Amino acid sequence: MAEASRGLFSSEVERALQVALSAHQGQKRKGEPTPYVAHPIHVALILAQAGADDVALQAGLLHDVVEDCEGWDLERISAEFGPDVAKIVGDLTEEEGGSWEVRKETALDQVAHMNASALAVKAADKLHNMRSLLARLEAEPDADVVWRVFSRGPGPSITYAQRLADALTERLEAVGQFQALGVELQQAVARLTRYLPSA
Repeated sequence: MAEASRGLFSSEVERALQVALSAHQGQKRKGEPTPYVAHPIHVALILAQAGADDVALQAGLLHDVVEDCEGWDLERISAEFGPDVAKIVGDLTEEEGGSWEVRKETALDQVAHMNASALAVKAADKLHNMRSLLARLEAEPDADVVWRVFSRGPGPSITYAQRLADALTERLEAVGQFQALGVELQQAVARLTRYLPSA
C-alpha cells in the first residue's frame, strides 16, 4: 500500500512536476493557447483534493508523457518513479494506431482492470477535460468553433464521455474509494449533454 500523501511538495511529487514541465514544454491544449502542462497539474490538484497518495499524484502529473512526449516510455517511468507509478501511467496510455472508436473502446475495457489509484487518476483526468471543455463552450457564442478541433464532433464525444463516466463511477463505488470523483464527473458530463445535437 502506498504511503499516505504528504502533500504536493514531497520530493517525489516535485520531481514528477519537474518532469511534466520539461516533457510537455512547448505543447498546447487542443484548440487553446494554454500550455499543455496546465492539464496534468490540474489533474494532480484534483487528486490531492480527493485525498490521493503520492503515487497517484505522481502518476497524475506524468499520465500523458508516454503518449505525448519524446524520450519517455513505461520502462523509464518505472526506473525513475517506480513500478506502481508506471502501472498507473500504463493503464491510462492509449495504444498507438487504430481508429478513434477502437482506441476509445479499448480504454473503456481497461477500466475494469484498474486499481483504485488508476481509477482516481483516470477520473481526475476526464473531470478536468470535461470542466475545460464546458468552460470553453460556455464562453464561446458559436459552439461549432469549439467542436471543430474534435475529430468526431459533439455526438460521439459526449456519448463516449458518458459511457466512461458510468464505467468509472461503477468501479469507484465497487472499490469503495474516491467515489466523490465519480459524482463530480457525472455532474460535469450531465452539463455537457445539453450540447448534444438535436435528433
